Amino acid sequence: MDPQGSRSYIAVMDFASAFALAFDATADIVRSIPRFELLIAAIVAMVGGWIGAVMVHRRIAAGRVVRTLSTLALGAILITVVLQLSRFDSRIDLAVPQLGLPEQVVEGGETRVPLSPDGHYWLEARLNGVPANFLVDTGATVTAVSQEVADRAGLAARTGGIPVRITTANGAVSAQISTADTLSFGNVEASGIDVVIAPNLGRTNVLGMNVLSRLSGWRVEDQTLILVPAESDISE
Repeated sequence: MDPQGSRSYIAVMDFASAFALAFDATADIVRSIPRFELLIAAIVAMVGGWIGAVMVHRRIAAGRVVRTLSTLALGAILITVVLQLSRFDSRIDLAVPQLGLPEQVVEGGETRVPLSPDGHYWLEARLNGVPANFLVDTGATVTAVSQEVADRAGLAARTGGIPVRITTANGAVSAQISTADTLSFGNVEASGIDVVIAPNLGRTNVLGMNVLSRLSGWRVEDQTLILVPAESDISE
């Protein structure tokens, strides 16, 4: 094959690869639509806005009303998304019980976690009273649980929850957000904590930064992880 032909072949292959990636991404979005009410609402509001603009252009009386309602709906959706995203950062966390977003609280006493033989720190915890082991992961933004643990703990996906994609050993997967009434381990008691339900997580539950960042601090001494809540009056 001559050099010109080789370059053409490579260009075609690059285009095919890019198209395949774009198609996969689009397919993921389409598959997510039935499960994420906010996405459906946003699409409906945008279509409504377009219809309203067309009606205004054609001087149909109700056009401005339709466009205004669509704009308000999009604004409400944006506020809801921002409120849910704020839950991942303890500095800007906002509690809105009316939307199913209670205050996330982590309190109790100092808890010591020894290093496991596998080189990780594991917690023996109780999620809504159900026993479950959690891997402490400072690289995880949010606490995540397997579908099996979520079922046992009575966790249900939040209505109107934002779409979430997390990376697991099996690749990136879609997940759903829920809220745990209680999560306790050692002398620490957390309440109202957001958790991600990941069907392909396997048996590994992860304690993420949305819990750890609400501690007063943590440190490692002699291969022991020491977790210190804001009120540390008990020592394990």
